Amino acid sequence: MTTVSERDIRLLRDALGPLRDREQVAERLLESSAKHSFDPDKELDWDAPPEDGKWFWPPELVSLYDTPLWRRMSEEQRMDLARHEAASLASLGIWFEIILMQLLVRHIYDKSVTSNHVRYALTEIADECRHSMMFARMIQKGGAPAYPVPRVYHNMARVLKTVSTTPGSFAATLLGEEILDWMQRLTFPDERVQTLVRGVTRIHVVEEARHVRYAREELRRQMVTAPRWEQEFTRISCGEAARVFSVCFVNPRVYENVGLDRREAVAQVKASGHRREVMQSGARRLTDFLDDIGVLRGPGRRLWKSSGLLA
Repeated sequence: MTTVSERDIRLLRDALGPLRDREQVAERLLESSAKHSFDPDKELDWDAPPEDGKWFWPPELVSLYDTPLWRRMSEEQRMDLARHEAASLASLGIWFEIILMQLLVRHIYDKSVTSNHVRYALTEIADECRHSMMFARMIQKGGAPAYPVPRVYHNMARVLKTVSTTPGSFAATLLGEEILDWMQRLTFPDERVQTLVRGVTRIHVVEEARHVRYAREELRRQMVTAPRWEQEFTRISCGEAARVFSVCFVNPRVYENVGLDRREAVAQVKASGHRREVMQSGARRLTDFLDDIGVLRGPGRRLWKSSGLLA
């Protein structure tokens, strides 16, 4: 099979412009990592008690916000739901980051171990290890249980990690990173929210900005250089990942655990115009990017629409 040299890639472009040199991108990301990386164990005050009257997640980002059921709930029950949803989202984040770490290891397996590109991938894996431990510690500190994704999707991810092509891996990476990142950018400056949660989201936002840049640059490269079958497979697998992600975003057990009827709550979330706008707003920057580089086409686009993340 014909390979594309690094010199040839520098001459290629997509709808967003010329492709950037892989080593130069990685070098800049390594410099940023050296200046702006955090140790959550030392950076955050884990011994401080939860603050009375503060939320664990902004109310506008809670799934039931502005539904008839929400309006019937007491303020205490609303705040309790926010606490459980924060734990659910952190659990989802850990699941996604464990998948991402394995995909990154697969990506660099055959590449030069002395390259900046591989060095940055290993740096990102180290970041994700810290993030996963940080999220787990936040769940414990909040007092809510962990919320694993349903077993069927847990096992589907085993298949994804085995068969995912390189562009598919980076498309899935962005799906897992950018929507949560949008929500966290609203969370860390919000003084209504617990100080610990704000600290966790601040660290994640700063470090995830580099991860998004790395994934975007690599996905652009892959969508230009991958064979046609791989591009088509990426469009479909990315659409299916969006569908699964939207289903798993909030574990329905959170409703039962705060004393709500699960079926009624799930039905009202699905019917909520506010929730639909929140999810589509969180995904918009990503879907615009994927559309520009040719990922949102054909059956894959229809899967994205069925997920509710694309209008």
